Parts: sequence; C-alpha cells; structure tokens
Amino acid sequence: MPRLSKNRFTTGKRFRTVVALGAAALIATTGLIAPSKAAAATDPDCNLPGAVNVPNRYKVDFCVAPDQVFIFAANYKPFEYGASDNGNHQDASATFDKIIGDKLQAAFPDADIKYATWDYPVRYEDLKAAGVVPDIVLDNPRNRIDRDLEPMGWVQDLTQQIADAGIDLTKLNQGAVEQVKSRSDGGIYGVPIFVDDYMLYYNKKIFDKFGVSYPKAGMTYAQAYKKAKKLTRDDGTDHYKGYMQHPDNYVELNQLGAYPFLDTGSEEPAPEDVKVDLTSAAYQQVASTMYQFLTIPGNNFTTVDDLVKGDMSRPGHVAMAVDTLSKLPKYEGSALFTDPDDRADFAEWNKSVDLGVAPVPVLTKGSKATYQPNQTAAFVPPQSKHQDTALQMIKWLTSEDGQIALSRYALKPVLENTATEKAFGVDIPELDHVDTSAVFWGQNAVIKDYKNTEYWDIPYWEIFRQHVLKDGMSPSAALQVAEATDVPAYIKAQAAAGKDW
Repeated sequence: MPRLSKNRFTTGKRFRTVVALGAAALIATTGLIAPSKAAAATDPDCNLPGAVNVPNRYKVDFCVAPDQVFIFAANYKPFEYGASDNGNHQDASATFDKIIGDKLQAAFPDADIKYATWDYPVRYEDLKAAGVVPDIVLDNPRNRIDRDLEPMGWVQDLTQQIADAGIDLTKLNQGAVEQVKSRSDGGIYGVPIFVDDYMLYYNKKIFDKFGVSYPKAGMTYAQAYKKAKKLTRDDGTDHYKGYMQHPDNYVELNQLGAYPFLDTGSEEPAPEDVKVDLTSAAYQQVASTMYQFLTIPGNNFTTVDDLVKGDMSRPGHVAMAVDTLSKLPKYEGSALFTDPDDRADFAEWNKSVDLGVAPVPVLTKGSKATYQPNQTAAFVPPQSKHQDTALQMIKWLTSEDGQIALSRYALKPVLENTATEKAFGVDIPELDHVDTSAVFWGQNAVIKDYKNTEYWDIPYWEIFRQHVLKDGMSPSAALQVAEATDVPAYIKAQAAAGKDW
C-alpha cells in the first residue's frame, strides 16, 4: 500500500489554509462568489484515489481516502480550539497536531494520517451516513461507548488485539483501565490514553486577604468545609464564595469507586432488568459530603467556572473550585487551551486570580483516592481497514515516548513514571512558575462491582440540581427519589425511543 511522507501530512493542512485565504481574498477584491468547485480545493484529500467527501452541516469539503489512517477525536474541548479563523468549521487540527499529531506522524512516517475533531466539520452521524469509519476514535469511555460508539457498531472486544500488539495494560492507570472494562460488556473496547483529571484550584489572593492557609495534598472534605466557611463572606460590597464543586458530577465519579448498577446475571440485560442502588452507604456518604458546602450561607452553587468569572458579576471572587486539569493552562493564559473567542476575556479575568492547584480533598484522613478517571481512550472500530496500524499507533501513544509527548503539553499520562511526571507541562511556558506536583498525587478511584451490569447514562443531574437545589430535598431523599422514580422512568423512556443508553 503506498504511503505518503510526513510532509504530505503537515503541508496538506497548510495548503488548505492558504487556499481558503486566497478564496476569501478573491471574494473581497472582486465581489465575486467563489464557485463550488473552488471550495473543493480547500481539502486536497478530495483528489486522492477513492476519497469520500462527507456531507456536513457546514457545507464544506471533508474527504477521507481508503489509504489514509483516519483518527477522529471527540469530547476533549482543547482539541476544538485549534480551528482556523475562517469560521466555517473547516479544520481544527492545529492543537492536536502540536500536542501529539506531529509526533505521531514522525513515529509513523510511512502512514498518511487524516485527523478530524468532532464538529470540525463532521460529526459522528455525518461519518455514519457517508459510510466512513475512523481507524482510531479518541473519546471518553465513561458514557460515549454507550451513547455513540455502540449504537454505530464501532466497538469490538480488543482483548486479543491488545495482547498481540504488545500493549501492557498492567502498566497503565488501573482506574482508567477498569472504567473502560466496565463499559465493555465483559471484554475491553478501548485503551486509555490520557486523563483530564479533577483538581482543586484556589485563588491565593482570597486566602491571603483573609489569612487562611492554602489547601494541601491529603486535605479532607471536613477541612475544606472549614476553610470554605471562613472564606464565604462579605467585604464591603464584595461577596466571596468559599467553595464550588459540581455535586452531581461528583456523585457519578465519586472517590469510593461506587457504581450504581446492580448485577443482572448478564452483560447485556434487557432494559426492564436494569436496576440501580443509589441509596447505599457509599452514595449517602458522597451526597452528604457535597451537601455540607451547599449549607454555607452565601455559598450557593452556580458553576465551577466561577473561580475565574463564570456566572459571577465580578471575576476572582471564588476561593476554591474543583475542575478539570485542562483548565490549568487556560487559567494561566495559555492560548492553546483557550477558545479563541474567549482569549481576550480570560486575559483580563485571570488578572484577578493568583492560581494555586492542589489534589481534590479526600473523604477520610489518610486516603489517597481521587476521582474516577475523566479520561480519553482510543477505540478501533471493527470496520477499520488499518487495524494493525491503528493498534501500533495506540501502542506508541501509550509508550513512554508517547506519554511524555502528551505530558509535555499538560495532559496527564496514563503511564505514570519519573520520566512522564518530570515532563509535565514543560512545553506550556505559562506553567513555568506553577507547582504542578498535585497532578500526580494519589490514585484515581477504581470502579467496583461492574460484572454483569449494563451502563446507562442515567440523569444524575436530578439528584442535586433538581431535587436538592430546586425542590429543597435532603440529599438522602433526593437519592431515594432518583433510585425509585427518576432512573426507572429514564430507562423506560429511552428504551421506548429505541435507545439503550
């Protein structure tokens, strides 16, 4: 099979940009409307033998050829920030290429790699309708296996292929591996690549202003609560909130590894046989832990984005917030991790925050369990024509070289060792002054008791955002209503609509 060089991979994207700019200049200077054939030239891959042009809502050309190794990524926001400025969602490869794409191409110089980020310009349903299947899908296995990949038939048990490729899962983050397995119907559908972990961010300016000591590794939620009470206060016309943590999100990705679905005796039970336990001691502990912060007067939950600005009328008025790791470079001013439309705002808002980062609080003293992984994994659909190459690319991505490359751009590696930890953030100059040791403190919680269960993307949001914050229920009552009413109704309605997630 003929392969094209790395120059083809990199210059192809530059060529698309040049043509697009040239077409825009032609329209601007002549007043002519560019003909449809001119638009086709914006993706030179359309000229490759057997290339399929995928129709999409933006009506721009996106072509995939049979000889290309097609990588499609979804649900990692920074990858979307690499979009060109033409506003037509033509391409969003710049961030992916800089972080890992160019290095992957260098590792496989004979491969012609085609990359796309979800909605730039194609989505899952566009690819499915055009009969185009990626060779590698990068997505969050927590809920996207069941919501997107399984319904399209794009997953397969990779147990044997992983072994044949020489990928050693025992060396990777075990919380991430077990999470993938828990959604894989008794096998394993994908391989963890990186973790967008949850961290505790804090504004040193507020702590210093009120004489409160900074959070540190191993801090319990009880200790965080005491700090939050001290920091939720008025100072003249300024109101400060002490603590923001998304309660429903935490119930799902809790630090106990609790999983709500009960053993049905089958990996693929009928919808009516799916039952959950949300009223166990574990979920009661998790919910009551979140609830205590909501009882602090003036600390009402809005959004964790409030740390910098979010829904607040003034920036820099929240002392602590739990949010994903990808926010760290964003809050330090990295353009690579900030939506181009938001860069000017964040450049101003970030002046109100002297950022510190710590591990999330722990439930009990001495524990080192953090959230269950918020991860991106790699999947190889059974329809891929390049499965062996895809598996070798995944092997490289999980190797020390691949993981160092990811870590250099502040993506937490699933292979944790001295080399990958030392590399963290070194290619993000905005992080040079930040102590990032908290990123590697502790271990992600490992999901428990998932054998013979079926994952459904149940409405966790009903627990706090509906029943506690709107209905005024206690967390215990909210869990009971969710278990007895909300979840069964959701599963019944989804099944009636022909969905099994």
